[in-house]
Amino acid sequence: MSLSQVASSIPTSPTIALNEEARLLREKGEPVIHLGIGEPKNKTPIAAILSSAAKLSSGEVKYVPTDGTPSLKKAIVRYCEENYDRIVTPQNIIVSDGAKQSLFNILYTLCNPQDEVVIIAPYWVSYPEIIKMIGAIPVIVTPDDGTFIPRFDEVERVIGSYTKAIIVNSPNNPSGMIYPETLISKIVDLCEKKGIYMICDDIYHKLVFDGKVAVPACKFTSKDVENSKIILVNGVAKLYGMTGFRVGWAIASKQLVEIMTNVQSQTITCVSPVMQAAAEGALNGMQSIVETLRLLIQNNRDVLMQELNSFTDIRCQKPQGTFYALPDFKAYCRNSVAKNSVELCQFLLKKALVVTVPGKEFGMEGHLRISYAGTVKEISEGIERMKWALDPNAPSEMYIGDRKVVRDWL
Repeated sequence: MSLSQVASSIPTSPTIALNEEARLLREKGEPVIHLGIGEPKNKTPIAAILSSAAKLSSGEVKYVPTDGTPSLKKAIVRYCEENYDRIVTPQNIIVSDGAKQSLFNILYTLCNPQDEVVIIAPYWVSYPEIIKMIGAIPVIVTPDDGTFIPRFDEVERVIGSYTKAIIVNSPNNPSGMIYPETLISKIVDLCEKKGIYMICDDIYHKLVFDGKVAVPACKFTSKDVENSKIILVNGVAKLYGMTGFRVGWAIASKQLVEIMTNVQSQTITCVSPVMQAAAEGALNGMQSIVETLRLLIQNNRDVLMQELNSFTDIRCQKPQGTFYALPDFKAYCRNSVAKNSVELCQFLLKKALVVTVPGKEFGMEGHLRISYAGTVKEISEGIERMKWALDPNAPSEMYIGDRKVVRDWL
């Protein structure tokens, strides 16, 4: 059987694969702790539930416009004005099945085969794969100084005649870092001058800590949405903990939105009106849910950092936003336990029943991505198990669930 080389070359999502392995272990009754999944454990906002329920109860669940329902677009227009100080029209907005599909639509619309798209390491695992799926080439910028924030000249030096776009994700998944205003400003100026699109993945833009702000890129351009090269991507998944509703959107020029709408019409036709009603309810409802979630996650971040600081040979830059950290586990990727981050994640799942995600998938080998979106108990017990499995200074005995286990491999 002959299959598509492009499709066959797409790797399995590491998060999905680990989720499936963890699910199977839980079905067997194993006390697995999941520090890998990227979703908060809050309940769906009541305004979203009531809005979607009203739509479903009406019985009028039919096709809707491919680019999104007028009422949801109206809510997004207001959201953009309030959070970006950016005036847009409904014609500048396309609603998609999650921000991930928005990114696919954008890149499919912008890129010809062999065009280049710049991404900054550490990066979200789907960026390079989506770029390769559409026939373009990912160009990765890895900071030379070992931090998670590049210097502007590191970005500038990879720009060439084939560069079509730069993806900027701040606050960043997986590091939790916020890019400095000076860096954002210089990238905006570079893109506007050279006609390169700046795709801003702002899905975590309000989940920031310690009084910090993720300044939007559009602050640094005098051009309106029709003439700017800045494309904004957002959605309800992370800010409202509505990951299962799959509603995201992109904001761009009318010409780009028109083409993206044609692309989407040939794939999904439209986003479910029930899900769009839920997103509309979240955007129009009480916004205190976002602040409550932000405070909860900030507290979880503080608990995680306290636990990691007691871990021998672990270095971790304190996350400034999101609900991820990317600690350096290189000291444990060079011995008999594991040779790399993939093996280390497999080892931790097997021995400690803790799910983490290998840094290799984010362009940072030797690191592990740890999510602190769960409960304080899960974070504390999860890190305690990891210390037991890896740190020779930790006690050699502990309980995992109701079983007493002994470490005999260090």
